[in-house]
Amino acid sequence: MKKTILLLMISCLPLVVNAQLERKPATDVQDVELIFHAPRHINLLTVEPLDKKTLQFAIMHTFGTLDGGIQNLYGLDNGANIQFSFEYAFSDKFSLGAARQSRDKIYNLYGRYHILKQTQDNRMPLSLSLMGGAGVNTSNYSFLQENNPSFTDRTSFAFQIMGARKFTDKISVQVSPMLAYFVDPNPIFLIEGDQNLYLALGFSGKYKISGKSSLTLQWIPNLNNDLRNNLGVGIDLEAGGHVFQMYFVTSQALNEQYLLAGGNGVPGEGFRVGFNVNRVFATGRRKSN
Repeated sequence: MKKTILLLMISCLPLVVNAQLERKPATDVQDVELIFHAPRHINLLTVEPLDKKTLQFAIMHTFGTLDGGIQNLYGLDNGANIQFSFEYAFSDKFSLGAARQSRDKIYNLYGRYHILKQTQDNRMPLSLSLMGGAGVNTSNYSFLQENNPSFTDRTSFAFQIMGARKFTDKISVQVSPMLAYFVDPNPIFLIEGDQNLYLALGFSGKYKISGKSSLTLQWIPNLNNDLRNNLGVGIDLEAGGHVFQMYFVTSQALNEQYLLAGGNGVPGEGFRVGFNVNRVFATGRRKSN
């Protein structure tokens, strides 16, 4: 009986081994992390997602132009355009944000949806995200005797496609087709454009110079108007759970609609000092860059 049982076990051994070999290997495809340091890069939103149930807070500033010289402390005396924003992630793919820009007292609501994530094995060569938003100008125009803009006339909309790739540990690039639409581009608004629809192509670049800092570049050429193009150069610094972004930029605008319609200065004399402070509130530890 013992010999019979032993023979049965030996005869079944190839079947067991074969069953083990037929198991599919575990997939461990890793996403490329931290293509950019924060969800916003200078002025433009990025493909960088928030983890589920995390809240990102950002405060952004731009000041007057540098051509005021030391008398105006290179634009710092000329007042700042400030934007506060909060963005909450309902999932790893979808987040909603709310922002308020002091220029024309614009309130913006926007959402980001992350469609694709670049993988380390290059089976997915890039990250792809969408952004859609709507804003309303809440400035007081009661001094106008006639043609006080209605709520509808004050509204504007923005849409952005963000495609980005981290080429090396040091270099990341994002291309962002963008549009902005103003229901009524009223001359009383603090914009330079006089058309309803604005089209542009945004470029964002990052060159990492250390584990926690990168040189940054932003360029937003207009596609359907003669307004000057937006240009920005700066540096991102991670410190104590914050991402500090300091830069020179040609536009005083901070939200998407005004970036496209708000006008720009001449690079050099028209540059402005700007800086952003980003903070993510989360229960888990943030991934290392």
